[in-house]
Order: sequence, then structure tokens, then C-alpha cells
Amino acid sequence: MTTLVRKWGNSLAIRIPSHIAEMFSIEQGSEIEMRVENQEIKLVPKKKKPTLEELLAKVTPENRHCEIDFGVEGNERI
Repeated sequence: MTTLVRKWGNSLAIRIPSHIAEMFSIEQGSEIEMRVENQEIKLVPKKKKPTLEELLAKVTPENRHCEIDFGVEGNERI
């Protein structure tokens, strides 16, 4: 696929076609890592960090571990 390089302020920019953006879940505000390797420019979408809610939704009775007793360190009261 070919695209045109355009002026954007003092920089240059390219457009990512919508069907490609959808394939990689790229939307406005997404972070893209730009790499230069072997005379090529590679654009790699950064993975979105999951929210606490997304992480907790993955917890199931099967993947939970039991409580761990570390004992008493000093004069703590339980």
C-alpha cells in the first residue's frame, strides 16, 4: 500500500487508512512506537495497559491461590 507524506505544522505526517487502524485497534490518541531498522521505518502500536477492573475481571476461583500465613514478625495483634 502507498500513502502520501503531508506537512503537519513543522513536521511531516502520514495517514493510516481506517481499515488498517481497525485491524490494530488504533484510534485517536493511541501511542505508536516508531523504530528505524535496516533503513526502514516501522510503526508499532503500543499495547494499552489494562485497567484494574479489566485485570480483576480475569480472576476466577480456578486461578486464585489460598491465603498465605507469613507468621508474626513482632508484637502485632491480630
